[in-house]
Amino acid sequence: MRRRWLAAIVLAGVGTASVAGCHGSSGRQDDVADGWSPAVARPTAPFVPAAGTCHLAVEDVGHASTYQPVDCAEVHLAETVDVLAFTGSDAALPAVPETDSPAGRAARTQCETKVNEFLGGDWHAGRLALTLVLPSGPAWAGGARWYRCDVSETDSLDNTKAVGRRGSLAGALRPGSPLAHTCFDPKMIKEELNYLEPVPCTSAHHAEFAGIYIAPDRSWEEFQRDGKGTHRACLGVIAGFAKVPDDGDLQYRAGSIYYPPSREEWLAGDRGVRCFLWVGDRTLKRSVRGAGAKGLPAA
Repeated sequence: MRRRWLAAIVLAGVGTASVAGCHGSSGRQDDVADGWSPAVARPTAPFVPAAGTCHLAVEDVGHASTYQPVDCAEVHLAETVDVLAFTGSDAALPAVPETDSPAGRAARTQCETKVNEFLGGDWHAGRLALTLVLPSGPAWAGGARWYRCDVSETDSLDNTKAVGRRGSLAGALRPGSPLAHTCFDPKMIKEELNYLEPVPCTSAHHAEFAGIYIAPDRSWEEFQRDGKGTHRACLGVIAGFAKVPDDGDLQYRAGSIYYPPSREEWLAGDRGVRCFLWVGDRTLKRSVRGAGAKGLPAA
């Protein structure tokens, strides 16, 4: 049997966009005040945004003074899936939690659960971005403890800028969704991957989205150093996707291309690595999902 090693292509830190910015005092804008206050202020309940609303901008800090949701049938850039609240010791923090703090990461994890349920699949599997929206510093001081779980449609796998859309993203990743990642043709510059061009699986291609690897919780530096481990983990995802044995021959059936979270996303708690099957020695003209050993032979 003629065997070739299909090396992994790693696209580290490219094609990803931070969806949860830092929220320190230096970067947070204060809510606008009108400069006048009565001698005796009446207590008021803190502003809380609403779930099931859409917005003209993607933001990571929500201000009551600029809160202007629109009907989701109108063109918009972001949709609030749910509004949750910090509780317990997290609610007792003296300032808004940083996105890379334990409280911030826990909030993002809760948002991922809500967003994935809303979409009908893991948001990493499509042209989508998740944003954790936090209250401003003054709002937190005034008692606000909410956080928003927002989702947006993005331009492409490699350009994660939000694009305007009409209609809710509810169920956007159910089978047959046009937003779901499927087949791609890698575009190379010499031996380096430039980008993945989405193509129909019935067209000539060399790569296909296989699934998501949830990386272990460790430092960003440790994750970066373990490229071989991530490649091997993605091969396991590919084996399950194609229904081929996860054994010594797998490396001769396919290689991997993987898109990790950016450093900012990693620090905010994102551990989802997008894994793509890659074959460089032959052209595919159909999906290899469930194709078995005959559909993905060891070359």
